[in-house]
Amino acid sequence: MTRSFLNSKIHKGTITATDINYEGSCLIDISILNAAKILPFEKIDIYNITNGERLTTYAIAGPADSGEICANGACCHKINKHDEVIICSYIELQKNEIDNHKPTILYLNTNNEIVDNADIKIKFA
Repeated sequence: MTRSFLNSKIHKGTITATDINYEGSCLIDISILNAAKILPFEKIDIYNITNGERLTTYAIAGPADSGEICANGACCHKINKHDEVIICSYIELQKNEIDNHKPTILYLNTNNEIVDNADIKIKFA
């Protein structure tokens, strides 16, 4: 049996652009993706802090060190430029993998620069 756990979190990213005519996905600065350990085309959930909307899409790599986070396609109906978002990916773990799992958590400022990160280790009693 596997259980789902947080794998990566980008906290308080700011949407820099939207493009409703793009076929879908969320473009994210590759430097942020790499630091968050999210791969291009990996499934992500986006939680819109500004308006409470939630959606699932996939990540695509944007230019390095650009700070870009661009919502594309249908998600533009739920996300606007300048909205603050949380972007997460999840992982399926076997029971024997849980104790050693550490999610990667990045905190961004309003320019989408990484200002802090946290390593959280799961502990069970």
